[in-house]
Amino acid sequence: MAEELKNKKTQPVVTEEVIGTEDNNEALEKAKSFWDNNKKTITYGLLAFVLILSGWVGYNELIKKPKELKASESIFMAENLFVKMSTNGFNKDSVNLVLNGGNFEGNNMIGLLKIISNNGGTPAANRANYIVGACYLQIKEYDKAIKYLKEFSGNGADQIQAKAYLLIGHAYSEKNNTAEALSYYKKAAEVNEKDESATPDALLVYAAYAEQNGKNDEAIAAYKKVKNNFPTFPASSNGDVEKRLARLGELNP
Repeated sequence: MAEELKNKKTQPVVTEEVIGTEDNNEALEKAKSFWDNNKKTITYGLLAFVLILSGWVGYNELIKKPKELKASESIFMAENLFVKMSTNGFNKDSVNLVLNGGNFEGNNMIGLLKIISNNGGTPAANRANYIVGACYLQIKEYDKAIKYLKEFSGNGADQIQAKAYLLIGHAYSEKNNTAEALSYYKKAAEVNEKDESATPDALLVYAAYAEQNGKNDEAIAAYKKVKNNFPTFPASSNGDVEKRLARLGELNP
């Protein structure tokens, strides 16, 4: 088996590594790779939503369209392997199986790229777009990650769409495309501004990345939005947001 890729465990979305009270330069160095700091929470936090989406969107399709039934049956093994990787860690061999198919535990697994190619327009192919994009992000093929994640649609499931935008933002951040990264982090925060989980998560990522790149005014505005609009969100209630604002010179936020 190929050597496992890095899979650091993190605290929810914006960690103490990102918003701690250390000297700014030290904090920014620790936050250098946003994807490394946040990948597990953001990638796998979506998994349950994807499975919910598969039932919500796919129910009528499963009944009415044999093509979707076949596609959903085909995607099952790859989805299960993705779940296992989310718990046990990603490695190149398993990612290759998910993407391209092959022998998995004595069974023939159909790769998600083939499912997307052969079943375009089905809910199963839509789910596959998300998983494929997440897998490419894990193996640092950022352009491919962006391509497939942009093809994914939450179809009205706001939290799912917000998470997908965050992943796109991470891919752009790894390409050092600050403008596009900030744009997609902002999109994630704007999918449903009343959502009390996905929206403050996205705002914190946006703010931390903005601060990392010297855009302090934008960071302050986003942190204030979290503090004022989501007072019960953990980063607000435990004082983390106020610490970050104070470090940015907002002593009475």
